[in-house]
Amino acid sequence: MISHLLLDALFVLAVSLIWFMLAWQSVLFFLGHRYYRISRRRPGPLPDSELPPVSVLVPCHNEEMVIASAIEALLALDYPADKLELLVINDGSTDRTAEVARGFGSDPRLRVLDVPSEQAARGKASALNFGLKYACFPVLAVYDADNTPEPGALRPLVEELVRDPRLGGTVGVYRAMNRRRNLLTRFLNIEGIGFQWILQAGRWMLMRLGTLPGTNYLIRRDLVVSLGGWDEGALTEDAEMTLRVYRAGSRIKFVPVSVTWEQEPETLRVWMRQRNRWVRGHNYLLRKYARSLPRMRPRRIGLELFYSLWLYYVFFAAIVVSDVLFLLGFAGLVRISVPGPYGLVWLFAYVTFVLQLVTALASERDEDTAGNILLVMLMYFTYCQLWIPVVARAFWDDFIVRRPMKWAKTDRFPQKTRDSALNTAFRAAKSPGQRPGGDGTFS
Repeated sequence: MISHLLLDALFVLAVSLIWFMLAWQSVLFFLGHRYYRISRRRPGPLPDSELPPVSVLVPCHNEEMVIASAIEALLALDYPADKLELLVINDGSTDRTAEVARGFGSDPRLRVLDVPSEQAARGKASALNFGLKYACFPVLAVYDADNTPEPGALRPLVEELVRDPRLGGTVGVYRAMNRRRNLLTRFLNIEGIGFQWILQAGRWMLMRLGTLPGTNYLIRRDLVVSLGGWDEGALTEDAEMTLRVYRAGSRIKFVPVSVTWEQEPETLRVWMRQRNRWVRGHNYLLRKYARSLPRMRPRRIGLELFYSLWLYYVFFAAIVVSDVLFLLGFAGLVRISVPGPYGLVWLFAYVTFVLQLVTALASERDEDTAGNILLVMLMYFTYCQLWIPVVARAFWDDFIVRRPMKWAKTDRFPQKTRDSALNTAFRAAKSPGQRPGGDGTFS
């Protein structure tokens, strides 16, 4: 009797937790879709005279494969040349990263900064802090070395910052350049679109909360200095900086018209290492801020930290319990005696998951295809389940064996050709009178 009661209680608890998360996601989904429609209506561009100068920081550690494309794209940004400097931070590279970057040395906007060997290869936050010392301008832009932003990516981020002094930063959209390379990159493309059009857009509409994504974002230099720079102990320095920006009384706005294209992991090994770093980075935040969570102001920051805890552990634990009980019940080893239409409840949850992602895909041009819809239908049973061992491994590393945290750089892959959508954007930008469209493409 006790075992049956325990199984029944676990089942009801798992279903309740899963549905709580789905309900929250549904709220963000509807608000995110509304923000998509609102963001398409943009005011006219500011004149060049009202734009502040910007220092672009690009931390690099062994980026020989991709740095040339990044520099080429950054130097092609639609921004006044006399108000832009590009700082390529060579963070202890042992390949030809610095040599390739210096090959663009004829452009006066570009400087290559070599981190001293005794300070090198300590992680992205350390490289950014080194670049901060040499940044001359009041606005900082951060791009990863594998990024090729569209020409119109920077200007709308700056314009939003100028129009609203309450903003400490602005963030754009990142898209998967190699999204058609294999099954994994196709899943990652869908995941990225869903995250941005549901969580980023939805949270901005609901709470005026945006989170720094690690690339394609602006932040005021004096704010970074006042906060003491980026936290070099954080594996996810962007998420950690987000918390401190809001605690300082500023906001971060999601600006979807700004688009950059980046590489996604193309192998499962690289993906798992990257995601392990992400989860461990959030574990660091939980440890750093857990005691102050009940008193944290503004309250939406405490809610965001609680959401991370809920997503990575409570929700995934509920998924594991649900999966195990489903398999055991299917094999006839256990029987759930709690009455209710649980098959119908599960089916409705699955349909909700699919509809949310398919609607998010419709926010980007040419993404709501039959192939992508089929992938969304398969995603819960395949890609989403891969997160369970990632979260379990991160929990083991941080809370059981307390393995020291070490920055793990994401492996790059040869950048053979630009994605066709990116080529279209670059061609459109060269035509007179073209402006970025609200769906992240040019029109």
